[in-house]
Amino acid sequence: MEAAFVERLGPPGEIRLGLLPRPAPGPTDVLVRVELTTVNPVDALVRSGAFVTPVPLPLVLGRDAVGTVAEAGEGAGFTAGEPVWTNSLGHDGRQGAAAQYAVVPADRLYRLPAGVDPTTAVTVLHPGATAWLALFRHGRLRPGETVVVVGAAGNVGGAVVTFAAEAGARVLALARAADADHCRALGAAEVLDYRDPALTGALARAAPDGVGLVVDAAGRNDLAWAVELLARRGRLVLLAGAGTRPTLPVGAFYRNDLTVRGFVISNATVDELAEAAAGVNRLLALGRLSSRRATVRPLSAIVDEHRRVEDGTAHGRRVALRTSAALHPVRG
Repeated sequence: MEAAFVERLGPPGEIRLGLLPRPAPGPTDVLVRVELTTVNPVDALVRSGAFVTPVPLPLVLGRDAVGTVAEAGEGAGFTAGEPVWTNSLGHDGRQGAAAQYAVVPADRLYRLPAGVDPTTAVTVLHPGATAWLALFRHGRLRPGETVVVVGAAGNVGGAVVTFAAEAGARVLALARAADADHCRALGAAEVLDYRDPALTGALARAAPDGVGLVVDAAGRNDLAWAVELLARRGRLVLLAGAGTRPTLPVGAFYRNDLTVRGFVISNATVDELAEAAAGVNRLLALGRLSSRRATVRPLSAIVDEHRRVEDGTAHGRRVALRTSAALHPVRG
């Protein structure tokens, strides 16, 4: 089968496009005929070796795949021809998705809702599941709470806004002024320019009693600012900005029973991923979850896309990489 893989970890130039043996599923696995995959920032981290995780070599790259069931083990619970997706391949000893075929453990595979465009789906699987986990698993969002989303116009931040608004929260979105209309369309009640020198005062007026939850999808990680903003027993969820070294005002933090929670989706359990997948599927079926900027390219563009992700020139753009298996498209 055609695949994009590395024989050793390193820069994007290590990526090879070539033929590898078609994998065979075990009794609780599913062989998926991959139509589309994508490139997430974490894929570049795994490929470079910066994200330390067990990987077989040669390693097929990629977390996410949309395709159809080609073959299923007796205990897998799937049927040949079903449209499916996954978002947790390519790390922790599992081969990746950037190939014509991928073996997926049945508990990491989800059915694609009928009528959902596969290209739309593949670009939101990773950011959508990350957003769901940030809000509901780690942020413990409650209906009616006020939520501040830092980086609200980005891929993960936009999904956070969408999920939070749909769950009945009041969303205050921090983004550039040019992105205000986009954030409002996602469900934000108010949009504040994160570069405004008077931002702290504007937030105080928008939420005079403080906010219940702050989700920082931009990696600013200003703990002092968040502690001042949060109401008693408020929560702050961090999921980006690995190089930041913020200062925590401990006194105000513990006097107000605050919580700071960090997470990466790579550590999510299969049960947590399944819960997030159900949330993603529900909004996909409603037509509420999509990427703002998405393009389709052939799998051969994967080296270029890894370079864009690594050097920061992707600028929020999402790409769906189409394998040669996609000559026969997925049908819902």
